[in-house]
Amino acid sequence: QLQLAESGGGLVQPGGSLRLSCAASGFTLDQYSIGWFRQAPGKEREAVSCISRDGAGTYHADSVQGRFTISRDKAKNTVYLQTNSLKPEDTAVYYCAADVRPNPWDAFCSPGPAGYDYWGQGTQITVSS
Repeated sequence: QLQLAESGGGLVQPGGSLRLSCAASGFTLDQYSIGWFRQAPGKEREAVSCISRDGAGTYHADSVQGRFTISRDKAKNTVYLQTNSLKPEDTAVYYCAADVRPNPWDAFCSPGPAGYDYWGQGTQITVSS
């Protein structure tokens, strides 16, 4: 059974950093594109970053461009989201998800969240002084 589990969230001061991890079980992460998403209270879930199954293609939302970096470690079957220069508006529950739709392009990922069918339980990032 395909499962994802996020970890690494926490409380951090503005300007701080956290590294989120998305660990997979039941499949290898390089079979599919993986996305990171977030949802703040009262807001819709939004796309943050995604990485293609070969790792060559990435996407970062304008709001996090230059501050967040997505990467994957094939040996550990884990995708990471390095978050730097955190701001209070980054406060949200962060989710990772897998896009298992047929995709002929190894280096492409869809920003989503539409099309992502397998989701983790989420990890909370709170940015506050």
